[in-house]
Amino acid sequence: MFTGIIEAVGKVEAVRDEGEHVALELAEPSLAAEVGLGDSVALNGTCLTVTGMGAGRIHFDAIAETLARTNLGDLVQGSSVNMERAMRADGRFDGHIVQGHVDETGRVRAWQREGSDVRLTVETSREFASLLVEKGSVTIDGVSLTVAGLAEDGFSVALIPHTLEVTTLGGLAVGQRVNLEADVLGKYVKQYLERVAPELGAAG
Repeated sequence: MFTGIIEAVGKVEAVRDEGEHVALELAEPSLAAEVGLGDSVALNGTCLTVTGMGAGRIHFDAIAETLARTNLGDLVQGSSVNMERAMRADGRFDGHIVQGHVDETGRVRAWQREGSDVRLTVETSREFASLLVEKGSVTIDGVSLTVAGLAEDGFSVALIPHTLEVTTLGGLAVGQRVNLEADVLGKYVKQYLERVAPELGAAG
């Protein structure tokens, strides 16, 4: 489990097609010194397993399913990636519950400066948008954010200068794909209302 508070921005050093999977090599010396083989690390909000590390670099494997459902397949040498290690049980919980299981990819519809902040608008499926509520939580490329506005086919968030500085969101371009994960609590509530509540009503 993760919190959506980015620890570091890594740089893709290599992307290698290994047939059944793609091997990713990221440079991030501070995290490379802290992780171990088999640890879980979220890359742009996608939970992956550390397969190797050394010399300030961390290695991961991404299978076809992961590449198809996330924007990790868009990564090339030199790409920047948001990184977060799995949450410690004795640590502070500053963001929200992030599973690292991307629900879908959206596209940046607008990126507008509003003083020192940025209003980011993302186009999504109607199904994904239905999982969100204003002032609720959403994850964009692994970053925990608050929903500032809602539409039937998308939503917007406000990005403060600190977020723009310490994540990749400051470099997004209109049309770019981003990984999205809705708050798991909202998904459970929606499933309950769609499946369980009608059965209870019929039984009553």
